Amino acid sequence: MPLRRSLAAGLVLLALGSAAAAQDKAQAPIPAGTLALMAAKGTTAAAPVVFRAYKRDSELEVWKRGPKGYVFIKAFPICRWSGQLGPKRRNGDRQVPEGFYTVARRQMNPNSHYHLSFDVGYPNEYDRSHGSSGSAIMVHGICSSMGCFAMTNGTVEEIYAIAREALAGGQAAFQFQSYPFRMTAENLARHRADPNFAFWQNLKEGSDRFEATGEEPQVSVAAGRYAFAPSKDPKREAAYVTRHAIEEARIATLASEGIQAVRTTYSDGGQNAFWASYVSRGGTVGDISRPEALAFAAQEVVVVPARRRPSPVPEEVWAVWLASKAVPAPVQAAFVPAYARRRDSLALLSDPLQTRYADSLPQLLRDGIGRDPGARTPPGPLASAAPF
Repeated sequence: MPLRRSLAAGLVLLALGSAAAAQDKAQAPIPAGTLALMAAKGTTAAAPVVFRAYKRDSELEVWKRGPKGYVFIKAFPICRWSGQLGPKRRNGDRQVPEGFYTVARRQMNPNSHYHLSFDVGYPNEYDRSHGSSGSAIMVHGICSSMGCFAMTNGTVEEIYAIAREALAGGQAAFQFQSYPFRMTAENLARHRADPNFAFWQNLKEGSDRFEATGEEPQVSVAAGRYAFAPSKDPKREAAYVTRHAIEEARIATLASEGIQAVRTTYSDGGQNAFWASYVSRGGTVGDISRPEALAFAAQEVVVVPARRRPSPVPEEVWAVWLASKAVPAPVQAAFVPAYARRRDSLALLSDPLQTRYADSLPQLLRDGIGRDPGARTPPGPLASAAPF
């Protein structure tokens, strides 16, 4: 009997010790350096937070609300994520989801088997509308993923503390944005041949809105797509409309100019280069899931080869050509003056006369205008353009 009592007492003490340890790690303070970053950006630990994850970059960003909107605080390297770029579709596909998710207090787990964790909220309304299945997609510790954002234990403690303090400060739930890569025009243009391109264009609407307005996107689902409520501030809404239009034009310009189109493939997900380097030097991050797959991460398959753009002709050369009627036919079609070589959407918006001048050359050639090399401003269509 005394032995049984001693064993029972030992088990109770062990349970109490485990509970105390879980409580300690769940209540770990936000590091002083991170609090200093927040203060420098005019925000506090209690202010609302938004997390943004990028699979291709293997990074998790922290944004906090400041006096004029959300501001970037810092980025954490993701130790392991699994699957491919693209949304999660079914239970067991090892896919890390992409989209806009909501995390309430009830989704925080201080007693997680993976050190600490919070459930990102998959499947959301969008996922359910597409028949996607699965559950328990977490941001957690231990460098092992079956569809989750796996951090190291020390990293997840800080992430958990940041989320905990925002919820304690009055935020009812925080937004978790998950993307395949940073939603730049260049990245979208390069992945334009991917089957997920239309979905990623939809995600970019929310990304552009967040970055242009500094406001957390108000997300709903309509006709099987993410829908975003307009900002209540007309100036912020105008900023979004302008930014998104420029980005869409930039994607189209890059595609028309022949930027290479790729698909990025993985054996099974990836890992931030920081942790890969750390492990290679003998550092310990715990059990890494499928470490052999990391050698085949982020392999780019070229779907559409890049198209070489013709080299611009120096103006002193084409001036002589114009005067001598010796302009080669291919050059007429590909003419780009030196100062208009970068004719992206932003340049066109700031100086539309660049377009008029560049487009005037074919008409000049047809009219035979500009034969006199001594003429400062040739007559005809060029005369109506802005002075040089």
